[in-house]
Amino acid sequence: MHRSSFPDVDIPDVSVYDYLFGDLEESRLDAVAIVDGTSGAETSYRQLIGQIDLFAGALAARGVGVGTTIGLLCPNIPAFATVFHGILRSGATATTINSLYTPEEIANQLVDAEATWLVTVSPLLAGAKAAAEKVGMDADHVIVLDGAEGHPSLPALLGEGRGAPEVTFDPATHLAVLPYSSGTTGRPKGVMLTHRNLVANVAQCRPVLSVDETDRLLAVLPFFHIYGMTVLLNFALRQRASLVTMPKFDLPEFLRIISEHRTTWVFVAPPIAVALAKHPIIDQYDLSAVDVIFSGAAPLDGALAAAVANRLGCTVVQGYGMTETSPAVTLIPAERHDVDKSSIGPLVPNTEARLVDPESGADVPASADGVSAPGELWVRGPQVMSGYLNRPEATAEMLDADGWLHTGDVATVSADGIFRIVDRLKELIKYKGYQVAPAVLEAVLLEHPAIADAAVIGALDSDGQEVPKAFVVVQQGAEIDADAVMAHVTAKVAPHEKVRQVEFIDAIPKSAAGKILRKDLRAR
Repeated sequence: MHRSSFPDVDIPDVSVYDYLFGDLEESRLDAVAIVDGTSGAETSYRQLIGQIDLFAGALAARGVGVGTTIGLLCPNIPAFATVFHGILRSGATATTINSLYTPEEIANQLVDAEATWLVTVSPLLAGAKAAAEKVGMDADHVIVLDGAEGHPSLPALLGEGRGAPEVTFDPATHLAVLPYSSGTTGRPKGVMLTHRNLVANVAQCRPVLSVDETDRLLAVLPFFHIYGMTVLLNFALRQRASLVTMPKFDLPEFLRIISEHRTTWVFVAPPIAVALAKHPIIDQYDLSAVDVIFSGAAPLDGALAAAVANRLGCTVVQGYGMTETSPAVTLIPAERHDVDKSSIGPLVPNTEARLVDPESGADVPASADGVSAPGELWVRGPQVMSGYLNRPEATAEMLDADGWLHTGDVATVSADGIFRIVDRLKELIKYKGYQVAPAVLEAVLLEHPAIADAAVIGALDSDGQEVPKAFVVVQQGAEIDADAVMAHVTAKVAPHEKVRQVEFIDAIPKSAAGKILRKDLRAR
């Protein structure tokens, strides 16, 4: 068993609201909490807390409280923070919904989460309305933040001037949020995360990520996803930093916001890192304020991390987590220049891990001086979910009786406690009995200057045997054929890892969090 090398941190037995705002210093109240990256409008901590309390009061007046679940379908705008924390402050549970969902997917989540209210914005109202009608939700239970006829609006609710209600619940058991796991490996499931889970994970990040009140963090990664929710929204507010929001990714706008708002920490998923390393437009913007690029949601290759670091003159690090772990399990501290950037770093405080051989069920022995053999990563700590909503069988498959979460990811660990994800159990390609990790081949493909993006899956050859197949997006203005792609990979990998099929594609399908949707590629 492996334990975090960091000393344990104290996890207070309080609600998310009390943890983030309960001891806010008077001197920080008028500091900027959130900046609307698009318009430049600023919200101070004093204003934010006032809005959260008023929104909670308006909800309570409508009978919302402990036992109510509210759907939140909203891009990254400052009002998201007001509404999200207002829901939690009222004692209700927030189920955050992917902004890209179809009406049917929204309706499915509302039904599964047993949500009786929905909060959205007018650009997403058509889908929200269709979903609400499908599940029999009245128009007065669909709050449209920026206003729409027949629906409550945020200004109107805040304008009622109601104070936040008195609520009591046990932070260790009361659900704060019900995000849905990505669905890249099966039907999305509601992940039950308590107030304690969310408080714990912010507390666990604090000694590792050196963000303070002088920092400005760019929030382009969606708050509805656990990475944006914990590591951006909640962590930034607890550190008294300033969040700069961006409702959707657009490369020139992303670069403009970094440049004009002088953001010091930029949280990305690997596809954005690819653009930062390779796109010619990057050189047109002043990105000198950036100290740290932090990547998550999917593995970041070390060569790609180095290319971004060299181009921008900043530190590039990554971490590892899952919706089921609130999410942070490992993080590379920005100060740890000795840690290989293609690794996922050490365990965060208060966290234990095991590597288990999937065949035998035995623990993989640690290595005294090198790196262990690979095994499935099992995790235990205060950030681990209480289970999947109404899915006892799925919960039992993922979370055992001793509290170990079976991640489904295959990892190794070095003698000094640095973990590295090799791949997912379900995504490993078996070529003539050899295991081939798609992430390894994707990293090699991305090293080619003519390749803008790539993904690898197992596909059947003419003999019905599984072989590695690459999907390749060609860099604008470049030319490359399938033979050249295969030759590039062959020169850099073991014979059994060679790419044996190539298909050119306009874009690699990815989830909102940046994970490659391999099931979509398999379906082609």
